Amino acid sequence: MAEKLEVKELDQVVVRFSGQLAGNIFSTVSATVGNGISTFPDYPADIRAPQGSLTGVSGFQVHIGAGKVYTPGDKCDVLVAMNAAALKTQYRYAKPGATIIIDTDSFGPKDLEKAQFQTEDYLGEMGIDPDRVIQCPLTTMVKDCLADSGMDMKAMMKCRNMFALGLVCWLFDRDLNLVANFLKEKFAKKPAIAEANIKVIQAGYDYGHNTHSSTVNVYRVESKEKVPGRYMDITGNKATAYGFIAAAEKAGLKLYLGSYPITPATDVLHELSKHKSCGVITVQCEDEIAGCSSALGASFAGALGVTSTSGPGICLKSEAMNLAVIMELPLVVLDVQRGGPATGLPTKSEQTDLLQALFGRNGESPMPVMAATSPTDCFDAAYQACKIALEHMTPVVLLTDAFVANGSGAFKLPDMAKLDPINPPYVPEELKGKWTPYMRAENGTRYWAVPGREGFAHILGGLEKDSNTGAISTNPENHDLMTRLRQQKIANIQVPDLEIDGDGDADLLIVGFGSTYGHLRSAMDELRQKGYKVAQTHFKYLNPLPKNTAEVLKKYKKVVVAEQNMGQLAAYLRMKVDNFVPFQFNQVKGQPFVVEELVNAFEDILKK
Repeated sequence: MAEKLEVKELDQVVVRFSGQLAGNIFSTVSATVGNGISTFPDYPADIRAPQGSLTGVSGFQVHIGAGKVYTPGDKCDVLVAMNAAALKTQYRYAKPGATIIIDTDSFGPKDLEKAQFQTEDYLGEMGIDPDRVIQCPLTTMVKDCLADSGMDMKAMMKCRNMFALGLVCWLFDRDLNLVANFLKEKFAKKPAIAEANIKVIQAGYDYGHNTHSSTVNVYRVESKEKVPGRYMDITGNKATAYGFIAAAEKAGLKLYLGSYPITPATDVLHELSKHKSCGVITVQCEDEIAGCSSALGASFAGALGVTSTSGPGICLKSEAMNLAVIMELPLVVLDVQRGGPATGLPTKSEQTDLLQALFGRNGESPMPVMAATSPTDCFDAAYQACKIALEHMTPVVLLTDAFVANGSGAFKLPDMAKLDPINPPYVPEELKGKWTPYMRAENGTRYWAVPGREGFAHILGGLEKDSNTGAISTNPENHDLMTRLRQQKIANIQVPDLEIDGDGDADLLIVGFGSTYGHLRSAMDELRQKGYKVAQTHFKYLNPLPKNTAEVLKKYKKVVVAEQNMGQLAAYLRMKVDNFVPFQFNQVKGQPFVVEELVNAFEDILKK
């Protein structure tokens, strides 16, 4: 009988899978038991890369912690490499002492040749200590496990990652009942598939339990702060979709999504299409222009109009977005940013659409711009974007990116009753017979008259209108007035002040926006642990900027703006804040920041 292993408590651990489903299940189970989690799916752009090729490897990194987790981690403690190509490409993401799980059946001569190994000693060639590697004939054991299942070979091979997941569940003392429940729900219409996967996971767990060596320990990451509530592991795209649904329900409106499929935003269309019972209407349009225009038409008709895309789609939607500006109708434009320009890196992440979102339209076309800071924050960001659009009669751009859209976190389901109210500025009944389309409320917002309401018939369009009558006007004074009214309406929007984390008397302030929050927060924490005085502030609202922006940025001796572009936020802040000259940290690699690199760069700035 195998000796009983010591179960060691850890504060956090990072696991990288060379397969999406196994990583997704592990993160879901971890969220269910109360761990903080952050995930990073890293997949290629190839639709169907040759099996075993270096270009076809995908990764799924999961960071679980006893407390709050801000990033998916720089390097992993455990690497699951299902074949030679996965080991070759993914090993660079492993810590020097990481445990590595491999399927020895997928390291034959042809596999090694595809992965461009020069010898059969692949571990020695990569400088990997064999004592850190759990080598098991995984494919063979899966075949044996499912020999009496009636499944064909192709179907059996789809279960291989589940064996590795079973091993990881043993390694981290995970409850297999939670895994089984997940699979039964996922494959509810294919119970035989669910049972086969559950059987394979159990086999992987038993293999780890029965054949462990003295160099391998079982670990547990126990949640330290358990806030009561119902939790789920949620991706940013799904959280965004839920935020749109919640906002429409709170406002008492139908939700309409007009969209054209584009990586990495398509999951929002897929998710919303599942919720017809919530009054959601989704239309997969023939192109990006139609997607945006139809959403604007839905808003004119009295619905909450939303359109989703990525950077290339924003280029095409800009004409309809401009139409929303001049018609002053509510519209939410979701931009899930990816690597560019052109097709660029369609499955990778950047923050390079910021200036396009702020200024990428003809004429003076002010538009609120927001950026979600994490996968779970996507819910609040989507909800608040809808609230601004509906209450201020304006199109709003919501920026996420591939990192937060595909990544996930532990999400506490909100109480709808506690969400902020949403009150569209419907035209008062007492204006019946006197109302014209561009009459405004006290805050400068145009009143909204839904078509079909007796006594409030009107026409909107892309030509400039007279402020008083609503008729087409080319009068220069009127155009100047309308331009200023549209600008002032956006400036009047109240957004939360910037918050400062860290040292109030810091020698360096770290500034970013959107999805880089977790990495910059982690870098700040590490620098403070080293004894430096450092603070952080982060932008979620980019237009209008928080009222205390200049006050915060000018308070510190040194400020560094870190972003995944060539300096767009830094340039924008220099334009908005007098005499503001920050240091900059810029990367455009299609990958999340590496905390260690941030710490080294910021440390250099502190020493200057």
